Amino acid sequence: MDGRTIAPGQTTTPMNLAVLGAQWGDEGKGKVVDLLTPNFDIVARYQGGHNAGHTVYVNGRKFVLRLIPSGMLHPGVTCVIGNGVVVDPTALFAEIDELAHAGIDVTNRLFVSDKAHLILPYHRDLDLLSEARRGERKIGTTSRGIGPAYEDKIARRGIRVGDLADPAGLEKNIRDNVNARNRLVHDSTMEVEPVLATLLDQARRLLPLARDVSLMLNDAMRAGRRIMFEGAQGTLLDIDHGTYPYVTSSNATIGGACTGLGVGPRAIGAVVGVVKAYTTRVGEGPLPTELSDDMGQRLRDSGNEYGAVTGRPRRCGWYDAVAVRYGARINGLDALALTKLDVLDGLERIDICTSYRCGGKTLTEFPSDVAQLAACEPVYESMPGWTSPTKGARRYDELPEAARRYVARLEEISGVPAAIISTGSDRGETILRQDVIAAKLGSLVLKTGD
Repeated sequence: MDGRTIAPGQTTTPMNLAVLGAQWGDEGKGKVVDLLTPNFDIVARYQGGHNAGHTVYVNGRKFVLRLIPSGMLHPGVTCVIGNGVVVDPTALFAEIDELAHAGIDVTNRLFVSDKAHLILPYHRDLDLLSEARRGERKIGTTSRGIGPAYEDKIARRGIRVGDLADPAGLEKNIRDNVNARNRLVHDSTMEVEPVLATLLDQARRLLPLARDVSLMLNDAMRAGRRIMFEGAQGTLLDIDHGTYPYVTSSNATIGGACTGLGVGPRAIGAVVGVVKAYTTRVGEGPLPTELSDDMGQRLRDSGNEYGAVTGRPRRCGWYDAVAVRYGARINGLDALALTKLDVLDGLERIDICTSYRCGGKTLTEFPSDVAQLAACEPVYESMPGWTSPTKGARRYDELPEAARRYVARLEEISGVPAAIISTGSDRGETILRQDVIAAKLGSLVLKTGD
């Protein structure tokens, strides 16, 4: 299953791991991917665009990665951007240059699928227009052109990285798409020639990064190389399984790893779902446990809950076990990576949503109807907080007893054990529970960058 020959009677577990968000995004995937990267040869991003912001702190230094996989901060690791990602060349080059300025060279380490679709200037205009037309039903997008780029992909008029090698065909497609933009946007006109000239100039830098990523990854697996699949956004923002229509434009769930990289499901040996010790959401849409009081602001301030890309304040609430159970079911989670436990330090009482109350009925499963979800009220159970700090703890037994009870209760009602517990923003402020890792993640022998 993992590309190695298995003798009769011998058992093994696949080497590859998927890491994805099991809530509404912003769970701390960047830190978890960065932490685990030393166990892998390749980190592969499978969906989303530069609307994602994966924040990593290394020795107190902050890095925000939007398109480039979070494994890039480790020397010698190959990072790939799959066909399921939509790529804004300007944003990609800016990120590469930011890393170079920080002393991190991506040369011969970063590759982009030749099937990945491009975000172009007219996509940003159409994104703004679409959001404005929605009025009260706005989605709360980042207005970076991600949605319209995926729309063009599905409508079969998109432009892919590999298309840059055909200037004649590229000109025709750009002309058609810019003219379509001008028919929709009435208060301004976009000229074809500047768009085409910029893209042809960018092609000189982008085409050398282009690869058949599916072939590349499958060859790597046959050679016994380990791969980590990195998701963006979160399960409840998935275009199919999220709180539609208040979702992103791609499959952030585990199925997106297969379609977004061109690998089979057996390539995925285990799935880790990243969750916060509470709940946050950016943008519009229902959030059953949202706190609009001082406690919500306290979580926002203590957790620095502001978007890494947009700076928008995140809506905050108590841990929603109903939502996480749904994420566990959709993704087949093997283990959780529980982040920001330290944000709860010093609270006298902590609430956990164990079910919803809606229309006189108690719901223990996440509803598929967004209107029903919006009408749900959380049913809480309360647990005592802790006064001793968890921040910086590196061993489970260093946590206050009340914190350990809280973690155990989250595991029990979410149905998934916590293999990793983050107790601070820096890479080293992490608890690795080796017993859970051995039981749930098989042959993955954890080492970190510290």
